[in-house]
Amino acid sequence: MNPAFQVEAAEISDADLDNVSGGLAAGGSGGLFLETPLGSLCADLAAVASPEGLAAGVHTTAL
Repeated sequence: MNPAFQVEAAEISDADLDNVSGGLAAGGSGGLFLETPLGSLCADLAAVASPEGLAAGVHTTAL
C-alpha cells in the first residue's frame, strides 16, 4: 500500500516573503585598469546596501 502524502498550502504576502528571503538590497560595482609604459594598476570596488547594513570591498593590484 502506498500512502499519499498530504501538503498544506498557505499564502504569504510580498512583505513577509522579503523578510524570509533576506529582504531588499541594492548593490553596485566598478573597475579600473590603467596601463602605462612604467607599469599597470588594476582596482575593483563593490558595495551592497540592505536593511541589515552596508558591505563594501576594494581590491587593488599594481604591477
